[in-house]
Amino acid sequence: MKYLFLLILLTSQFVSGQQKITDTKKLEKVLRDHIEFLSDDKLEGRRTGSPGEKLAHTYISRQFEKAGLQKIGSGNYLQSFEVNDGRSLTADNQLLINNKPVQLHTNYFPLAYSGNGKVYLVKDDILLADTFKIASLLEENKTNPHFDLKAAIVERAISAEKKGKTALIIKDNSSVVPDNLKFDEKDKTPFLKIPVIYINDKNSADPQMANLGKGNIVVTVNISDKKRTGNNVIGFINNHASSTIILGAHYDHLGYGEDRNSLYSGNEKKIHNGADDNASGTAALLELASMLSKSQLKNNNYLFIAFSGEELGLYGSKFFVENIPSQVTNINYMINMDMIGRLNDSTRGLSVGGYGTSPLWNSLVTSNDPYLKIKLDSSGSGPSDHTSFYRKDIPVLFFFTGTHQDYHKPSDDADKINYAGEAQVIRYIYNIIELSDTKGKLSFTKTREAASMGKSSFKVSMGIMPDYTFSGNGVFVDGVTDGRAAQKAGIKRGDVILQLGEHKFSDVQTYMGALNKFNKGETTKVKVLRGKEELMFDIVF
Repeated sequence: MKYLFLLILLTSQFVSGQQKITDTKKLEKVLRDHIEFLSDDKLEGRRTGSPGEKLAHTYISRQFEKAGLQKIGSGNYLQSFEVNDGRSLTADNQLLINNKPVQLHTNYFPLAYSGNGKVYLVKDDILLADTFKIASLLEENKTNPHFDLKAAIVERAISAEKKGKTALIIKDNSSVVPDNLKFDEKDKTPFLKIPVIYINDKNSADPQMANLGKGNIVVTVNISDKKRTGNNVIGFINNHASSTIILGAHYDHLGYGEDRNSLYSGNEKKIHNGADDNASGTAALLELASMLSKSQLKNNNYLFIAFSGEELGLYGSKFFVENIPSQVTNINYMINMDMIGRLNDSTRGLSVGGYGTSPLWNSLVTSNDPYLKIKLDSSGSGPSDHTSFYRKDIPVLFFFTGTHQDYHKPSDDADKINYAGEAQVIRYIYNIIELSDTKGKLSFTKTREAASMGKSSFKVSMGIMPDYTFSGNGVFVDGVTDGRAAQKAGIKRGDVILQLGEHKFSDVQTYMGALNKFNKGETTKVKVLRGKEELMFDIVF
């Protein structure tokens, strides 16, 4: 009998072990299929609002449907949102000299912060525009390390407008446009009140170009905001429970690097396929949707969100938390998976962020795992979509296998994914969800702010979380870290930072450039807009 019992026990263990091996291999194959599709060249890097994004969200929608997930919204799985894509010139922009058109971009262009309008610049042979030669201005300031050409142009335009001038014309006859002056479609500098145009007459066939004050001149400037549409993909498992667990991963990536967020230094235009960032997290999201739709875990509802716009600054997740569908009530917690495809086989390190956002994580998240080496991080914020939920006082967990030399480069391809490692990460995440099934709704705890995923190149930090989706001038403060420079200076959430010392900036990118001008221990002034009031604070880095 003992022999028979042992034989039955060993046989059942062997079958069970074989089943687990088969399931794991099947999971690895399905993950590979998802990631290879999402990171294929035909999706052209899944840039938000692009045809590649559409191919990706169509694929994700089909997988949600296959898993039996319910649609939330108007007949599909999509939640659309607008992305401010900068500024563009409309078709009616024109410069006429003696009734002859000047070629746009070749011989002239408006600056992105030019005022709009149509102006006639000559009346009774007196030029109504203010003009200056850029070469003279640059020569005068060649030894001035603090000279800022854009600031000088803006100041000149404001002065000209106050004097009754109807336009500002910047003249040049050099073969190369100086100081990288151009129509910058990403510029967020506030619009001026008068048209501001740059004219280069070096290669012009029109002899009147050199005699702006002696001919009839008509300038038409029309600059508009440029928008594109991103799409979150949302699927729902409705267990008619009192609370809902949200699982998320962003599926967008960098396209060809058009949004200036690539770390690729080459000159050749290349697709950024983003296999790890974040086809890996999206693949995990799809498989967890399939697994949970078949599970007996019924004490929570489950909402699955593939976010777009993450690479632009958490656009999709921020839009979601501000526009939560009516079916979703009483959010329990949020799990975010971003870059979980490059587990190192030697160290097997998995970072789990957000550990401090609920006291119950202590009983659900363990650092003792037979396969993974778990690194716990208490912070609820960071450079990924869980931050949007944390800022709404929702407990979060953030899973991440680490940065690598292919991060934000065209070399982040599917053949470098550790599929066996990702399968283990999914097993670990599923186990947490399973353990939480009987715990009820998790309470929330505020935590410290976190640094970025990668290594910071900044010598100082203000201790703010910028709102990357802000389309106005300056940097909108979405959060302030206790005990850091901004909080000590008196800056609050909702302030808009406009200037550090003598360095003005119009967006997060130019703010970072200004921040890098300072060293630890230095003191400077910071100008902020609070409501309609401009305030000045002393800040110590």
